Amino acid sequence: MRLLLAEDERALADWLVRALRQSDFVVDWVDDGRLVAGQLQATRYDALILDLGLPGLGGHEVLSQLRKADSRVPVLVLTARDSLAERVSTLHEGADDFLAKPFEIQELEARLVALIRRSRGREQPRFSCGPLSYDAASKQFTLDGEALALSPREHAVLRTLIQHSGEPLSKQEILERLFSDEQDVRPEAVEVLVHRLRRRLESGKVRITTLRGLGYVLEPA
Repeated sequence: MRLLLAEDERALADWLVRALRQSDFVVDWVDDGRLVAGQLQATRYDALILDLGLPGLGGHEVLSQLRKADSRVPVLVLTARDSLAERVSTLHEGADDFLAKPFEIQELEARLVALIRRSRGREQPRFSCGPLSYDAASKQFTLDGEALALSPREHAVLRTLIQHSGEPLSKQEILERLFSDEQDVRPEAVEVLVHRLRRRLESGKVRITTLRGLGYVLEPA
């Protein structure tokens, strides 16, 4: 899952980026509210973590502009302002959830998973495509009810594809979502990983299809 973090406090942002990456999130960071809209237009994100006290353009204004532009990205507001009036007004403005500072990283991660799940109409933190399932809590794939053994990079690619099953992702999108901090990973590596995954999925009724000019899509066979 790819997140955009809009937070101007560098120490907090550095800690959040490291902590969330350890839980398999890919996180991009901006420290100015004026940068949020452009970043969301340039990259497809699963959720936005938005601080209200941003320089340049405050969080309230960022949120208002996003919703006026009909942006559907789920927004979790992260702020030190914890009054009831602040929470209510922020939710009315279009935020999907609200978490006050200080907070525990486990709660933030749980709220993000729930937020993204709700945005996709999921009742459980489980993704599926035909006989292939992925449990976000256990980070385990199963194919026809049997655990699927994958290398870490194979796991990362298949996780992204199943989270967007039926939706094509280009090689560049996969690279940016999963390996943005690994300079040695090139587009050709995605081709190799997809080839390996196709072999691992041969026994089940699910496949990775190449759509010319669009990318790879996971779909039932």
